[in-house]
Order: sequence, then structure tokens, then C-alpha cells
Amino acid sequence: MRSLKKWNHQLQRVWADEGFLSSIKKLEGFVSRILSLFMIVVILVATWDLGRLLIQEIAIEPTGFFKSTLFEIFGLFLNVLIALEILENITAYFRNHVIQVELVISTSLIAVARKVIIFDLEKSTGLDLIGLAVAVFALSTSYWIIRQSNKRRVR
Repeated sequence: MRSLKKWNHQLQRVWADEGFLSSIKKLEGFVSRILSLFMIVVILVATWDLGRLLIQEIAIEPTGFFKSTLFEIFGLFLNVLIALEILENITAYFRNHVIQVELVISTSLIAVARKVIIFDLEKSTGLDLIGLAVAVFALSTSYWIIRQSNKRRVR
């Protein structure tokens, strides 16, 4: 009976506002650490894949290499950069417990830039191109607005 009361008291303490928020903060920290580790694995694998492709392309065709795979190589480079930005987002959240909108938008801009670079005009329609242009414009405008508001806050 005494252990049941003790367990009930602990449960009430955890479900109280401060205890519950503390539990959520610990869970967020744990998930952030796991996501960071997973993202490091993704970055290492993507970098390995990029290095393997570069070495393979140079070894197979030393003269005039990168003809058909140049866009693929650019895409892989940008994949690594995007993964690094996502890792930065995760670690910034872990440090400050705040999502930094400027970082998220800059990561999105890199992802859209990757899409622009590898965009295949032969396989895509004009509507796809218009949609990509709208995304670039919206993200650029959002980034500019965030930058302006951050400048005003610093002054």
C-alpha cells in the first residue's frame, strides 16, 4: 500500500506542469541527440558516395570526364550541404530550444537551388518551372523579411 502511495505521488509530480514540461524537455534533448547521430551517418554516407562517384568518373574517363554526370555530381554536393544545414538546424535547436527560422529558410533555399541546378527541361513541363520559380520567390522573400526583422531587433 505504501509503495502504491509513493508511486501515485511520483505520478502526480510528473503530471504537474513543471514535471511534465521537464519530461518533455528531456525527451526533446534525447530525440535531438538521436537525430544528430542519424544525420552524421547520412552526411558520412553521402560524402562517401560523392567521393566514390568522383574517383570512379576520373578513373574511367580521364579526358573529358563529367560530361554526363556533372549534374549528378552537383546534386550530390548539394545533398551533402543540405544535410550539413539540417544538422546545423538540429544542433541550433538543441542549444537554444528554439527553431531558428532563418536557418530553416536558408536550408530550404539550398534545397530549391539543388532542384534548379538538376532541373531537367526535357522531362519537365512549364508548370513545373513556374512552380519552382514561385518557390524561389517565396523563400527569398521570406528570407529577406526574416533578415530585416533580425537587423531591427539587433539595433
